[in-house]
Amino acid sequence: MKTWGVLVLLLVLSAGGAASGLAAADKIEWHSYEAGMARSKAETKKVFLHFYADWCTFCVEMDRKTFKDPAVIATLNRSFIPIRVDSDRNKEIAALFRVKGLPDSWFMDEAGAPIGHRPGFIPPEQFLALLKVIMAGSNAK
Repeated sequence: MKTWGVLVLLLVLSAGGAASGLAAADKIEWHSYEAGMARSKAETKKVFLHFYADWCTFCVEMDRKTFKDPAVIATLNRSFIPIRVDSDRNKEIAALFRVKGLPDSWFMDEAGAPIGHRPGFIPPEQFLALLKVIMAGSNAK
């Protein structure tokens, strides 16, 4: 009887671990601005900073297409600290980056200095190419 209890416990724990591993791979691990910038410095990783609003049609489109692409998810989670900022709720941060239109995507180095930004909707293929260029830039140094 004791053996069955241990087996059930092991199965539950391993299933929970597998499920949480799948969940992490199925979506982008977004951070708040403050937490993401701190984590970037601690882990010495580049930052992908995405400004959006709930009412923005192209922001929703980017959520549905670009940010659901498995290669985009894997690359962002592995090589960047992804930060998502609602420009309506965080006007000061949006003003700091002079966000004029949405969506607006920024790339920053490990020290928090801007590398560049791209306004507007970015399809998955173009976004992946952009991520690769930004990652290659750090290898060229």
